[in-house]
Parts: sequence; structure tokens; C-alpha cells
Amino acid sequence: MNQEQRKKQIAILGSTGSIGTQALEVIAEHPDRFEARVLTANTRWQLLAEQARRFLPATVVIADEQHYDALAAALADLPIQVYTGSDALCQVVQSSEVDMVLTAMVGFAGLAPTIAAIRARKPIALANKETMVVAGELINRLCREYEVPILPVDSEHSAIFQSLIGEVSPIEKIILTASGGPFRTFSRQQLEDVTPAMALKHPNWDMGAKITIDSASMMNKGFEVIEAKWLFGVEPDRIQVVVHPQSVVHSAVQFADGAVKAQLGVPDMRVPIQLAFSFPERLQSSFDRLDWFTMHSLTFERPDTDRFHCLALAYEALQRGGNAPCIVNAANEIVNRAFLEGRCRFLQMADIIERTLDRATFIQTPTYEDYLQSDAEARRIAAEQILPLPSL
Repeated sequence: MNQEQRKKQIAILGSTGSIGTQALEVIAEHPDRFEARVLTANTRWQLLAEQARRFLPATVVIADEQHYDALAAALADLPIQVYTGSDALCQVVQSSEVDMVLTAMVGFAGLAPTIAAIRARKPIALANKETMVVAGELINRLCREYEVPILPVDSEHSAIFQSLIGEVSPIEKIILTASGGPFRTFSRQQLEDVTPAMALKHPNWDMGAKITIDSASMMNKGFEVIEAKWLFGVEPDRIQVVVHPQSVVHSAVQFADGAVKAQLGVPDMRVPIQLAFSFPERLQSSFDRLDWFTMHSLTFERPDTDRFHCLALAYEALQRGGNAPCIVNAANEIVNRAFLEGRCRFLQMADIIERTLDRATFIQTPTYEDYLQSDAEARRIAAEQILPLPSL
């Protein structure tokens, strides 16, 4: 690299989560290429303070305002600007010094700052799949209007993106691989009794609690189907989910002549994160390599949408269109939290999401304000079907 070349300044929305911490590892791996310009967190102010001391960003934001004083005090001796609140998240991504925004926040909360970044013409490294699930059509329209690229960070969508590099032929089919999660071989009867602790033990990937539960229910894969439609312009009937327990084939694309291109590798999110940061370059890394001689077998199975009905609900929402995916996402965020808190059983999650989808107001052509209202309504409908938190 030319010594005069300016380091790419990265804003990491959600730096204390699984993707955010691994993104900082990528930055540490290439200190000559990348700098953390902005770091944000929701509530984990202590870890955010530790990250700020190590990476010295210009700005940090703690979304939960009750932690602002503690964070500001912890960083008072450093020349770092400290802000708080959801509005601050939208403001910091618009800085003229920011070159790319990694959207690694969890859930619907990532939508507003992602839109703000697009309107500021910042390239998006997309790890917040809910943004595309909730408002994929709106996001695509804004990206065209402001000429902003989206570089997918999810391992599956990064694999599809990589498989499409250099191709001019239309996609015949996307093969979206799924590990199957910790309950892949469980019967429906066994699923009746699974606990949050069991669900949090993913066999292949190290992820945050929310996405790990979504992986166990296969709602995460359903969301990835919706995301794939908007990222790659492929209709739902041409997106095939294939359960691949080894998580070596990260996803593939089939073309008109029957040829299939796939991207393979060890399960390591730092690889797609680094590619999103450096594209079109591939940078050297110290990350683990695939060992072809220890892979005794690669297996592939059809997903069971009876046991894992959340996957079927995602397809249904995509077929309905409009605000239906927004409704499903909102209900899922409610049941996901309720399951973690012991207020909802594993199989009840899909039942509550389905009832919410049927009861919530359907809007064929939603605006941004409609998405906000749909999110709030769906959360209310889902929450009404769940046991309240026990009083202390």
C-alpha cells in the first residue's frame, strides 16, 4: 500500500456485539489500512470504554442514555467525543470523515441509522439483516437514489456476492445453506422441552444471543431468504434453503447452464467482514484456513418447515409482500426475548408470530412511517400473547 494512502475510516454500529468485536479484530489485523472512527453500543458501556481506549475513535455513542455519565467519566482523559441517544446514532454516521458504516446493531433499531448513512452517501457493510427484512424495497430505492453500495457481511450473502463476481448471466437459483442449529435432529416432541441454555449452544458459530436463538428456530435463515431477495433481485421460489451441518459451504449460486459456484471456508465471520472492508481487494490475514484432509464428509438435507415453522413464515411474509416481513420481524423480536426470559416455549414462538402476522394491519405499499407503526403494532400484538415478566 502507498504510504500516503489514507486509512479507511470505519463507523461500527454495534461494536460490542459479536460482529462488532470481530470487526475490531479485522481492524487490529490491518492497522495500516483501517481505523475505527466511530464506535457505538446500546447498553454495554464498560466494554465500549475498553474498546475506545484501545482503538481511540474520534466518537463513541451509547444509545441507552442512563449510561452516558459513566461512559463519559471513563473516557474523560481522552480526546474522544461521547454522545448518547438514538438520534446521535443517526448523526455520527453522517460525519464527513467516515468512509464506511458497518451496521452490526441487532434488530429493528438498525434501520434508522442505516438510512441516515445511505443518505449521507456512505458505503454500507451490512450485518444488520433486519434492515433488509423490514424495509428492503425502501433501502434498495435509497441506495439507487444516493448511489450507495451495500457490501453483505452475513457469511451466506457474502458467499453469494463472491460467487457472482465476474458473472453477467442471470441467477437461476440461490442455494442458501443453513447449519440447522443445535436442534437439527430433534423431534417435535423433543423441541417441546428445549431450554434457552440449550438453544444458545450453536454447534458451529459464535454469535450473540438474539441471532443464536433465531438460528435455533431457523427464523434467522428465513430472514436471510428475505434479505437475499432484496440484495440479489431473486424471487422467493428461486431461493432454496439447504441444511448443511458442517458450515463449510457458506452458500452457492446456480446459473442457467446448471453450473454452480460456491464459496467455502471455515466458520469465521472475520473473513466476510474483512472482504466488505477491503473490496475489491482480498487482504492477507492470519485467520484459519480450510483443511481439506480433515473434512471427512459434507452433507446436505432438506429443511423441515413443520418442526421449524419460522422458516415457512418468512417465506409466507415474503410472498405477501408489503409490511408483512416487518410484522414478522417485530413479532420475532418479542418472542425471541420472551423465550430467553423463560416466558415463552420454543415451539410457541412460531405460533405467536403466525397469529401476529394474521392480526396486524397489512399495508401493501408502506412508507417509512408505516414501518414504524407496523413495528409498534406487531410488538403489541405479540406481547399480548406472552406471559408478563414476574414482579420482583
